[in-house]
Amino acid sequence: MNACKTRREKIYDWMAEEDIALVMFEDVEGRRDPSVRWLTGQPGDALLFLSAADRKSLLVPWDVNMANVYADADAVAPYNDFGRMAAQALANAANHFHIKPRGRIEIPAATPHPLFLKYQKDADEYELVCRNDGIAEEVARRRAVKDAEELRVYKTLASITNDIIERLEKNVTDGTLKTESDAALFIEAEARKQGCEGASFETLAAGPSRSFGIHAFPAYTSAPFAGKGLSILDFGLKYQGYASDVTMTFVQDAAPEQEALLSLMKQAYDLALSMARPGVSARDIAIAVDDFYGENGKVLPHGLGHGVGLEIHEAPFLRSKSENPWILQSGMIFTIEPGLYDPALGGCRFENDVLVTEITESGGAGAEELTHTRIVRM
Repeated sequence: MNACKTRREKIYDWMAEEDIALVMFEDVEGRRDPSVRWLTGQPGDALLFLSAADRKSLLVPWDVNMANVYADADAVAPYNDFGRMAAQALANAANHFHIKPRGRIEIPAATPHPLFLKYQKDADEYELVCRNDGIAEEVARRRAVKDAEELRVYKTLASITNDIIERLEKNVTDGTLKTESDAALFIEAEARKQGCEGASFETLAAGPSRSFGIHAFPAYTSAPFAGKGLSILDFGLKYQGYASDVTMTFVQDAAPEQEALLSLMKQAYDLALSMARPGVSARDIAIAVDDFYGENGKVLPHGLGHGVGLEIHEAPFLRSKSENPWILQSGMIFTIEPGLYDPALGGCRFENDVLVTEITESGGAGAEELTHTRIVRM
């Protein structure tokens, strides 16, 4: 059984427990949901319907030719067949799967109210369910723990990311890449040469005069990169839909105050990594770093880390907010990225993608750094 079908089987089980006859996923402009790709392999721009009774799927893609190449679904119907109207597609999917009157159909929690009313009008014989703690949250919980196929993809993605990290260090150090745009465009070109879909987000390349910002604006310019002081290079790659996310800091002739920032930042990273293991609260790790910075008169002005997958920011989240419920499990992949930023001194950040692993009697530590970023001294 392929990975997409295995994932769908688990969703059918959940639907039966929740007494949901049909669920709808929507990945369209303005309401993106990569769960469609997770469940079928379709790159995007499609509706997906799953039937609990039949344990079958119906994909409604914008581009049927693309679906024929990439998608795994039990049936495919072009969006054009429904006048390119999601409400019509929903009504027809209910008919396709012979959903009984008053059957419960769950639609995306992100559905705007006017569209919800349209769904009600076109499918008024069914009970529509639109809720926060429903199918979207169930899929998010499952996506947070990577399966064997996803881990295989991530091993390749991490290898490509690490190769580009090595090349960046060499090419920036020897002066081949002189500007912010040189670095950013190098990443995009090399990613595609190595089979990636491109960068997973717009590369943030900030030389010493702009590294004070958490996310530099603009993302990169033609200004010199890696000059005297602190420079930040935050980038990621997308491979078979999955995203990496790393940050390198480049240092040249750092002042003592800048060296102090670098030291505290790396200590914060090491602290977080030492705590990462199954059963640990993601919130507790973030609190520990917040406390460490606080003891040294500093503040982490952003989250400590976030899950990566088909989205660059997804569960689990390493945040100190009281509503953070995430407990680390083997198979989760997330960033650890403490940073420090000062208007006068500039900024620094150290970020890797980390896989939670089982703790074994033979010495498994509970976490594996998939990527190997570094602080580059010029």
